[in-house]
Amino acid sequence: MDSKYYGKLSIIGMRGCEKFVDMVNYYMHQNRPGEENENYIVNADCIRFTSGEGKGMLHTSMRGHDVFIISDGFDSGETYTMYGVEHPMSPDDHFADLKRVIGAISGKAKRITVIMPMLYEGRQHKRKARESLDCAMALQELVNMGVTNIITFDAHDERIHNAIPLAGFDSIRPTYQMIKAFIKKEQDVDILHGDTMIIAPDEGALERCMYYSSVLNIDLGMFYKRRDYTTVVNGKNPIVAHEYLGNSVEGKSVIVVDDMIASGDSVFDLCKQLKAKGAAKIFVFATFGLFTAGLDKFDKYYAEGMFDRIYTTNLVYRTEELLKREWYCEVNMSKYVYLIIDTINRDDTTSGLLNPVERIHDLMERVKSGEFGKQ
Repeated sequence: MDSKYYGKLSIIGMRGCEKFVDMVNYYMHQNRPGEENENYIVNADCIRFTSGEGKGMLHTSMRGHDVFIISDGFDSGETYTMYGVEHPMSPDDHFADLKRVIGAISGKAKRITVIMPMLYEGRQHKRKARESLDCAMALQELVNMGVTNIITFDAHDERIHNAIPLAGFDSIRPTYQMIKAFIKKEQDVDILHGDTMIIAPDEGALERCMYYSSVLNIDLGMFYKRRDYTTVVNGKNPIVAHEYLGNSVEGKSVIVVDDMIASGDSVFDLCKQLKAKGAAKIFVFATFGLFTAGLDKFDKYYAEGMFDRIYTTNLVYRTEELLKREWYCEVNMSKYVYLIIDTINRDDTTSGLLNPVERIHDLMERVKSGEFGKQ
């Protein structure tokens, strides 16, 4: 093995990640001279018995390998059969399979890095009452099993790293990729001359939106959620109203930035209020688009002109129906994940990849000069 690498590179894609891993593998072959015929992908099987029990299996030794496991815990399109009934895989099922594969490696790998784009139980990251602290326990379990690095994207709360202070943990925000895709797609939107605003949907998203506002040098507004703390619905206090703080959005294009879209109810409420305040166009950036309540409401609101486009990454499962929607735009992250894996495998620093300020500024200079997006 070439001494410039930490170990022989092996990439394992868990169920549902096969297409994404194939794209990462493609970039590996394109950018590692002399390794065009190298096979970086290692197939791992997670077999289910009819009782619902399972086991992980590898068909080759991982001894001395630098192993990267990519796991999408929110791929509801994968199923298994138990007692003759087909079940969609839940995040718990995906996490159990991830542990099975790590167990099958049996401690032989030189290093194991888990790339879990949307962090398992990431919304259960802090304890408010007598309740479980699922995300912290899951991270500790992975580290105890021998995982050296955990890489995720847009963690709900990056302070969850405190649960595993001596292990590698990176939460990466796809800011550059989102901005690049937006400028390329929305060529009629002027992002340079004060006609665009960033909107934080709640106080939890404020830091994320402040970053967008700062690197793009455009105004920032925010909503905060008034909740009914006397009632609990589906484990949460229901939102009574969204209150807006910030400059006027009248006549402007606004970009609402959040980490995820689940049912979309919060997004719909924000779109209504922004339209009522005179926003000309509304775009939504969400790292993860789960669309847990289906697409019908989104179709309805788009037809009514309540929003113009939704951008999410391909880091988690997307249905074929979603990909066909006129209002949807996918942000491809496979090349970025390739760069992360390649850099870590070379045992180089990832600082330049994790902080994209220079790349964003370079992109905006190209936009100003007409070299990108406005041709």
